[in-house]
Amino acid sequence: MPLLSWNTMIIQPSTAAYAIASLCLIAPTANVHAQNISMPEEDTASAPDGSSAIVVSGVRQAYRGNFAVTEIPQSIDLIDSETLEENNLVRLNDALDLNASVARQNTLGGLWDSFAIRGFAGDENIPTGYLVNGFNGGRGFGGERDTAGIERIEVLKGPAAALLGRGEPGGTVNLVTKQAQIGDTFGTGSAQFGSFDRLRSEADINIAVTSALSARLIGYIEDGDTFRDTVNEYRWGFLPSIGLAIGPDTRVTYDLEKTRVEVPFDRGIVVLNGDFETVPRNRYLGEPGDGDHIARAEGHSLRVQHDFNDRWSVLLGGSIRDTLLTGLSSDPDLSGSRQKLFRDGRSLARERRSRLYDSQQTVVRGEVSGEFATGPLRHRVLFGADHDEFDNYQQFGRRRPPALSTHPTDAESYVIDIFDPVYGRFDPPSPLPNNDRLDRQTSTGIFVQDQIELTDSLQVRLGARYDDFTLRTENHLTGVNSERKDGRISPQFGLVYELAPTITLFAAYSEGFRANIGTDVTGRIFDPESSRSIEAGAKLTLLNGALTGTFSIYQLDKNNVLASDINNPGFSVAIGEARSRGVELDVEGHMPGDLDVLLSYAYVDAESRSSVLDPNFSFVIVPGDPLLNIPDHTLNAQISKSFAVAGHDAKLGGGIQYVGERLGATGTDFYLPDHALFRIFGEAEIMPNVTLFGTIANLFDANWYANSYSQLWVQPGAPRTATLGFRAGF
Repeated sequence: MPLLSWNTMIIQPSTAAYAIASLCLIAPTANVHAQNISMPEEDTASAPDGSSAIVVSGVRQAYRGNFAVTEIPQSIDLIDSETLEENNLVRLNDALDLNASVARQNTLGGLWDSFAIRGFAGDENIPTGYLVNGFNGGRGFGGERDTAGIERIEVLKGPAAALLGRGEPGGTVNLVTKQAQIGDTFGTGSAQFGSFDRLRSEADINIAVTSALSARLIGYIEDGDTFRDTVNEYRWGFLPSIGLAIGPDTRVTYDLEKTRVEVPFDRGIVVLNGDFETVPRNRYLGEPGDGDHIARAEGHSLRVQHDFNDRWSVLLGGSIRDTLLTGLSSDPDLSGSRQKLFRDGRSLARERRSRLYDSQQTVVRGEVSGEFATGPLRHRVLFGADHDEFDNYQQFGRRRPPALSTHPTDAESYVIDIFDPVYGRFDPPSPLPNNDRLDRQTSTGIFVQDQIELTDSLQVRLGARYDDFTLRTENHLTGVNSERKDGRISPQFGLVYELAPTITLFAAYSEGFRANIGTDVTGRIFDPESSRSIEAGAKLTLLNGALTGTFSIYQLDKNNVLASDINNPGFSVAIGEARSRGVELDVEGHMPGDLDVLLSYAYVDAESRSSVLDPNFSFVIVPGDPLLNIPDHTLNAQISKSFAVAGHDAKLGGGIQYVGERLGATGTDFYLPDHALFRIFGEAEIMPNVTLFGTIANLFDANWYANSYSQLWVQPGAPRTATLGFRAGF
């Protein structure tokens, strides 16, 4: 049985569409300033008696403490809302392309977020996890995350398990959402039209209800075709936030997430004999008659922040998030013993699949941060605990084509001609039960961290986290139930040394572990994944802080790594040990002449360290084999200039993204080619508080490929894509 009943929605799609469209018509634009990364903001508001009172208006970030970025022994990259806006990036996966350490992974036919940081991607059978305001929030099936409502994206690279727990050693993405601003009223409205008849409206209104209570209403709606034949997409979201200041020292914040995505499942194109022009990039090889996959999410978050004084504070919070993904699809079968395409070069045998993926996640956490002195030593401490419950239900069905040895007909193989597709040619087969499983993961962690200022220039960070987890799997098809319990301590150690006012050196070591959710096809729960991470680097601050940069080198090792079981969807296989090491450079800031620059480069050497023989397809993984979809070299750079035209503000900029070749199918010599994508963007104020903007992505219409899982599941990237729109505000 699924975990949730989604027969009724709090907000129906049509209702949301009209509501958000109305918001866009009445909501003009205002600039929203990014929150300080280390401290909450304060505003002056009027008290009921008319006097002024200082109230906390910003929200302290979980796991952060009172630290400037330069004091943290870790590489951290920030992508702010202004950068997202000027590049018109409305999907999380597209936004993360701005950081070279992040590589795209298999997105389940375009229906979830999946990425690797520093070469490690995590479990291929569930979306890549990310944090939302410090809380686990990205493990469900709510569709690709929209960037509406995001104030900034923090790419927290490297060892952080001693605080966060349960994460990948390569790093973690934290989304900081736009919060209600106490005592202020402003609004944003935008509308845009893009290639492939794409229409999008977005609104952001902050209303000061009283001097201590504000509501921020954020919504979006998007509809249109895509560059893929017969594939259109419809999505909407409502993301309000309510902020309440209880006196000058206490802030209560409530956030709601309500989203829906409707889009056909799309495995991409096929590539035969290394020819990436086997079919055009717009060729859809699924079945339009299958209809849309529906992905829905509903999340609630409540946080309480209290400052005891200017040194000590407490942050308490909890979140609940429910998601559902359901639909039918017709996917190319990957088995050589069933695939007609490998014999005649044009008849693609497909299997029919059904999905009902349902998840519930509940997180509660609390932390206390503060500082004290022992003699000449200054201590900044952070300690707390969290509890996470994640229920992951997967009901999956499929009907495969018969083995070629039985000489099946085209109808029995459910084929489609890749050169002359005729949709609806055969009656679609009904999927048979393949997986009906509920995974229940319960995790509890306690953590402590102390950063000690030994001298004016030298700081040392010590920390540890203890995690205890229980994983229970209930297989409703086989009747086999499995359970595993484990616990472990993850230590961390870091050094920060200020070599000069503009140069800070850092080094860090950390160990981590997390439960491997799910089982193999026999029902066996895997051993937990464990990791060791070490990195060192330098942080630069130039031009009085206007230009910042980070250089780092690292090596990550982890054991008990899993990969998807190709022959048994929804299950995993163990591939043993893996290692990633590399070099990174990130630079961003404001240069003289009103030039804004962004540069991100990464060299990643990610490889298997074990020998594995796949029993289904007989491919062999040997030490030194690269990991899937991880390029050696990645570069993203852009520059923009602000200027005035007839007394009105304007900006013009451009950028380039280069991604090196990368392995396209595990255990093979199939590689995706490298690509370079150019983009330009610009905006101009045409009247007070009204701005016209435009972007062109993939300016030279390059053929490129975002990711792949097999030669028959290759995701082509979008061709040249233009957008024109306006923003208005008060």
